Amino acid sequence: MAISDVTDYAHLTEADVEALCGEFDTIRRDIEASRGERDARYIHTTIRLQRSLETGGRAVLFASWFPPAWLAGTALLGTAKIVENMELGHNVMHGQWDWMNDPEIHSSSWEWDIAGVSEHWKQTHNYIHHKYTNVLGMDDDVGYGLLRVTRDQRWQPWSVGNPVYNLLLQLFFEYGVAFQHLELGKVAKGGVDRVEFVRRGREVLEKVGKQIAKDYLVYPALTGPAFLSTFTANLTANMIRNVWTNMVIFCGHFPDGAEKFTEADVEDETRGQWYLRQMLGSANFEAGPVVEFMSGNLCYQIEHHLFPDLPSNRLREISVRVRALCERYDLPYTTGSLPVQYLQSWRTIAKLALPNQFLQATADDAPETASERKFTDPRPRIDPATGVRRGLLTAIRDRVGV
Repeated sequence: MAISDVTDYAHLTEADVEALCGEFDTIRRDIEASRGERDARYIHTTIRLQRSLETGGRAVLFASWFPPAWLAGTALLGTAKIVENMELGHNVMHGQWDWMNDPEIHSSSWEWDIAGVSEHWKQTHNYIHHKYTNVLGMDDDVGYGLLRVTRDQRWQPWSVGNPVYNLLLQLFFEYGVAFQHLELGKVAKGGVDRVEFVRRGREVLEKVGKQIAKDYLVYPALTGPAFLSTFTANLTANMIRNVWTNMVIFCGHFPDGAEKFTEADVEDETRGQWYLRQMLGSANFEAGPVVEFMSGNLCYQIEHHLFPDLPSNRLREISVRVRALCERYDLPYTTGSLPVQYLQSWRTIAKLALPNQFLQATADDAPETASERKFTDPRPRIDPATGVRRGLLTAIRDRVGV
């Protein structure tokens, strides 16, 4: 079931892992040392752009009763919400811009424009997800407590609704983020202190109430007779943001090749093994400059998981060095087109609505999950005659006959 020994699965020695760790540490130091004016200019420009898009969208919606204005205003507002959520909120709260010591762009003070509470998200995402990425039983982002995304998760009768749950999660993703920190599954089992649950719940309801009032009462009311059309425009803009955010996140975590891990794998985990697990548990998708920006640069999900607090605008150059390391150590670099990565995620969610006995492959050798037990080739990992490494990427290609 899943990967229990990341070093063994990666076909690396302990010395290899430590050497790889040194390479990644060097990348980090290089980027940290070179942060400066161009990075500051990038984030300030992004903030100005986002605010201009939102202001323009809300201004146009004063005429939202006129269909072309409704379309234009909704498009501008939806775009603004995506930029605020992906390139600003997500990345600022990761601490990517804390080095600037600007109180306006600091992880400790930013509150984003969604129903989720920033402080809650920083705990569930920055700490739990990024520390225990794709570790079953530790990372709640593996299915969000709602979806079955690996055969290692036990099938339950309610799993048949997997595709429906995913569709609803897409449309209302901000509320999924809001309620995730409440750990409702643990609450049902009596695993969360009641006082703590009430405190968290009060904070969630307060933030949800503010967002609903802002988007569906205050702003529509400001447009007077266009209240209803502005209401629907705001609802549509939020859903555009929700679906896009969900798509980007799922493409980075659930396509083929984004592996899952067991709790045994993080016992006494070294820094090098953590780096390796981030590489194996994440996936990129190919993007041009516009989609790259609109994804918050999370088209480079592998690099983001390796260096979550480095500025997002530097991930493209980091990816060149990470790819080179993958080639040197014969490791897979999981990437593909956005439609392919997204369809693979949907395919996994749809087929795992069924019990394992109706599926091909096993939890050791399925497209959406694997373990070190999938490899039985006894050949040495370094060819003694040529000195050429026979690593994980070669082993995978040998299995599929590529």
